[in-house]
Amino acid sequence: MRPYVEFETEELLELHRSLLMQYKEYQARDLQLNMARGKPCVDQLNLSMGMMDVLSGNCDLLCEDGTDCRNYGVLDGIKEAKVLMADMMEVSPDNILIYGNSSLNIMYDTISRSVTHGVMGGTPWAQLDNVKFLCPVPGYDRHFAITEYFGIEMINVPMTEDGPDMDMVESLVANDPAIKGIWCVPKYSNPQGYSYSDKTVRRFARLEPAAKDFRIYWDNAYTVHHLYDDEQDHLIEILAECKRAGNSDLVYKFASTSKISFPGSGIAAIATSHNNLEDIRHQLSIQTIGHDKVNQLRHVRYFGDIHGMIEHMRRHADILRPKFELVEEILEKELGGLGIGSWTYPKGGYFISFDAPEGCAKAIVARCKKAGVIMTPAGATYPYGMDPHDSNIRIAPSYPPLSDLELATSLFALCVKIEAIRSILTARGVSISSANSRNGVNFPHA
Repeated sequence: MRPYVEFETEELLELHRSLLMQYKEYQARDLQLNMARGKPCVDQLNLSMGMMDVLSGNCDLLCEDGTDCRNYGVLDGIKEAKVLMADMMEVSPDNILIYGNSSLNIMYDTISRSVTHGVMGGTPWAQLDNVKFLCPVPGYDRHFAITEYFGIEMINVPMTEDGPDMDMVESLVANDPAIKGIWCVPKYSNPQGYSYSDKTVRRFARLEPAAKDFRIYWDNAYTVHHLYDDEQDHLIEILAECKRAGNSDLVYKFASTSKISFPGSGIAAIATSHNNLEDIRHQLSIQTIGHDKVNQLRHVRYFGDIHGMIEHMRRHADILRPKFELVEEILEKELGGLGIGSWTYPKGGYFISFDAPEGCAKAIVARCKKAGVIMTPAGATYPYGMDPHDSNIRIAPSYPPLSDLELATSLFALCVKIEAIRSILTARGVSISSANSRNGVNFPHA
């Protein structure tokens, strides 16, 4: 294939008419496919059904230390669950605090506490004239939604294959005391699937922020979510690296079992320094007497230990891997060499990041929707939903069955071609609708 920009105008017009005919055929199929979010599919959910049987009305609900999980108490989480989550998060159980079912909820609480009561005795952010956050882009829309909700100014930081642009991060953090944090998905990042390099993690641990209450929000959501046994990304453990750098209090590390067991019914945890934990416990002791210990025990009894969890995640990978490879194969077959898009090849996580020609993302997503395929809204991977290049599209292969995924990805590639040709012709000053009219062709939605 040769790049579309090398096509003559008449070639592009003819190709565009042919592609629109294919598009109308898709529309006639009345598709209803959804690739909007990274949800586990039914087969993945079925992997955890045995968890429903590990506790029954006749079994004992006592922990190893005699704690009765049916009753109040144990603010930090039961010991066995702390060990399981600590092994998953690669930290000491002493640095773990177990919450409820959602790491996103912990992040929200952490921001909210900082706004109303400050960080470790610091000035509450609500009393400051301006509070800012750094946001690696493209990134996770729900992170950005939290900081936007609290009126925090968000600053875009470009992502590279090694992680955020650390020259920019270091300069901004060192010179602006209004910058209080940075969102990070350090392993198999959302949406690109990049993992931070060793050098990037070490530079994070050695940041010298102007704000004493600056924290790194290290959302290690995909820590054990590999697609391949023999090709896995590895990440330096940030808490240990911060301790080595003399910056023990610099980071909050988050994780959950939401895409390991049952989304919405898993267990979530924060790992951080002892000083930070004391600050968090003070608020948490007012908020709750303790989280769901029965659910914590259920997870421990089902997985047994980290080795059981890793084996469980291999079964997840066996379901997800063919889906990612199918999407990558179709994109390469349909778009490779055309010069109208690029995409990532992640080794884990839940997403593939696609970059369309500038100014085309919204049109591509809208065209997919008209033919019955729902994608993540264009712009969602940027703060305020505003992609300055209107280029990035997040592809979520996990939820649809393979047959639906093949249809949806093929349609997506078709829409990319249609909108890319429109963009090229527009840049040449050619109106597609006028050209079609001259040729007696009527495509009202061209």
